[in-house]
Amino acid sequence: MVFIPLQNYLRTYRRRSFLSQDEVAFLLGVRTGTRVTRHEGAHRTPKMETALGYEVLFGVPLRELFASEARKVETIIRQRLPELIRLVEKTGGSEAKLASLRNLSERLAQHHENACN
Repeated sequence: MVFIPLQNYLRTYRRRSFLSQDEVAFLLGVRTGTRVTRHEGAHRTPKMETALGYEVLFGVPLRELFASEARKVETIIRQRLPELIRLVEKTGGSEAKLASLRNLSERLAQHHENACN
């Protein structure tokens, strides 16, 4: 059986919380559940304030609620990081900055490896 991750897990956590879309909308300060429907279906990306509201409501980190988006962002950063490291080396950036960037690169590589296994 092949596991296909969802775009986001808002619907899953909302249902586990026994809340309707209108109730979630009310708690987030939105008039109707239509916006929640759009977020759950990944038709719209919520504003930061709303995304943080989901995190508070469901007690789940944004990275887990929006797993697909988190993977996309992580992939982009992981791919661009070597170029930034080369640029900082070329322009004589501080050792502290280089160490920080290399540490980030190693951390992301390890996270990617763990996620693939």
